Amino acid sequence: MIMTENKQNDFDYDIVVVGGGPAGSTAATLLAQYGHRVLLLESGKHPRFHIGESMLPFSEPVLQRLGLDWSVGNQFKSGAVFIDEATDQRMYFPLSVYRKTYQLERGPFDQLLFQNAAAQGVDTQEQEKVLDVDCKLEGVDIISDKARYRCRYLIDATGRSALMGKKGRTIERIENLGKFAVYTHYQNIQSGEEADELFRSGSIYVPVVDIGWLWIIPLAGRRLSVGLVVQKERPKDCDVEALLHRYLAASPILNGLLEGAEQSAPIRVEADFSYTNQSRYGLRYACCGDAAGFLDPVFSSGVFLAFTSAARIADRIHEGLLEGREADPDLHVEDDEAYRLGFDTMRLFVERFYQSNIVHNLFFEADQHPELKDQIARLLSGDLWEDNNVLQQSLLGGRKMTG
Repeated sequence: MIMTENKQNDFDYDIVVVGGGPAGSTAATLLAQYGHRVLLLESGKHPRFHIGESMLPFSEPVLQRLGLDWSVGNQFKSGAVFIDEATDQRMYFPLSVYRKTYQLERGPFDQLLFQNAAAQGVDTQEQEKVLDVDCKLEGVDIISDKARYRCRYLIDATGRSALMGKKGRTIERIENLGKFAVYTHYQNIQSGEEADELFRSGSIYVPVVDIGWLWIIPLAGRRLSVGLVVQKERPKDCDVEALLHRYLAASPILNGLLEGAEQSAPIRVEADFSYTNQSRYGLRYACCGDAAGFLDPVFSSGVFLAFTSAARIADRIHEGLLEGREADPDLHVEDDEAYRLGFDTMRLFVERFYQSNIVHNLFFEADQHPELKDQIARLLSGDLWEDNNVLQQSLLGGRKMTG
């Protein structure tokens, strides 16, 4: 273990957090609550569009620590419905049982988190891009396009830009999950039996299709986020926008929901979904959220892992700073075990979704097995750190995958 003694006035800040999304704003806010001097740098400007609108209930404890009520202005989410329209099979999993969750628009939500960090004492800067960092035994030097900073600790919350992962060339792609997503928003969803039930329940619909899956997410104000995640090779006879429209048109559910509706956002494409960062922490730095790893969004784990990893890292950095252990490159070893448990559970769950037809072989049979249905719902809710989930134990099977 490396012990250091630092004088407060040797540094501009105790911690600099790079990236002002959910992970960065969470880590910065919690560390400011502990009384540390924190700078939060965001390269863009809020609000900015971001995908990942369907939240998991077990994010709620972190939101409570942040002092935020995420129910305001957002669509309540009761659960998730997996659908095979070809066979007319559906399976509903209740998620907001032990804790509540919501479907929300990420632009305003991310802005709220960022503003909350500032309100709780974080120095926040937008439109400031970090160009280079140098983590040394005696401190961290940071160069942005506007200034230079010196701090005791660096948090990389740069999302899929993965500042430290790309700097250290430690990003490892996960090849067997979704390849890309294409998606858009619709507004003015008309009343009808399916639409009214969708907005009443607030559930995310996940229709499985031959090349991947669709998402249908109800948002406040009778709006929908709809998208297609492609796991197989894209058909050669159309571009990605035409591919989305082809699958929307082929879905009876979406035909009904979108009749009379208006497309309210451009069609966007996200590629190279899934990867892990093989060096999530080290000398005076730690990565959280997508900078630590990102998975195919079928089970909506992105923001959930951002919240939980950021909170865990913030708590450990606080402890390390108090004890003068911030230069210990193994500061986060213990917490990384918990991170790997959550990430690997979701990764294996997603792999089974694609490789073993888990929707048909497990999900659609769950009504006949109440204990199994509860185990699936708990995983889909983000209840990943209890040791009594038989399904989770069988998924993990003793494998450690993230490194």
